[in-house]
Amino acid sequence: MNLHNVEFLISAAAPKDFPCNRLPEIAFAGKSNVGKSSVINRILNRKNFARVGEKPGKTIHVNYFTVDKCCYFVDLPGYGYAQVSQKEKERWGKLMEDYFAADRIDLGILIVDHRHAPTNNDITMARWFIDSGCPFVVVANKLDKVKKSQIQSTLDTIREDLELPADCPIISFSAEKGDGKDQLLNYIYSAVE
Repeated sequence: MNLHNVEFLISAAAPKDFPCNRLPEIAFAGKSNVGKSSVINRILNRKNFARVGEKPGKTIHVNYFTVDKCCYFVDLPGYGYAQVSQKEKERWGKLMEDYFAADRIDLGILIVDHRHAPTNNDITMARWFIDSGCPFVVVANKLDKVKKSQIQSTLDTIREDLELPADCPIISFSAEKGDGKDQLLNYIYSAVE
C-alpha cells in the first residue's frame, strides 16, 4: 500500500454520503483535542492532509480519504471538548451512531491521551468496539509529553479504565515525533490484506 497515493474523497454529512464502493475502512475515533488528524497526518507523512485546527472540533463530518485505492482512512468527528452548540453535538452524535450502525469498520483506531486517564466518552467508545466485536487498537497519543518513568503506569491506567481484553494492543504514539508509527502501520496493513 503506497501511503503517498492518498486523496480526500468526501466529507459525509449523512449516511447517504458514505461511499458505495466498498473498501476496507480504518476508522479513527477519539475526543476532540486528542490529535486524531495529527495521527493521520503522521501516518501519511503529511503536514496538513487531515485538517488540524487550533480549537478542538475541526472535524464535523465523517471524512473519507482513499489510500492507494485499496482502503479508506475515516476521520470521525471528535467527542468531548468542541465548543459548538448542543444541537451541533447532537447532530454529530447521530451521524456517529449511523456510521457505527452501518457495520463498515474493518479496523478501529481509538485514540486517547497518553497523559490522562480515559474519559467517560473514551470508555463508551472502547465498550462499543468490544461489544460489537469490531477489531480495534488503542493509540495513546502525545507520548512526547509523558515522562519516561510514567509511560508504563499511564498505559496500565488506560488498559484498566477501558477494560480492554488482554489481546487488545495499546500503542504509545507521538504524532509530533513519529514514535509508534511503524507498529500502528502493521495493524493497518493487516486489516487491509
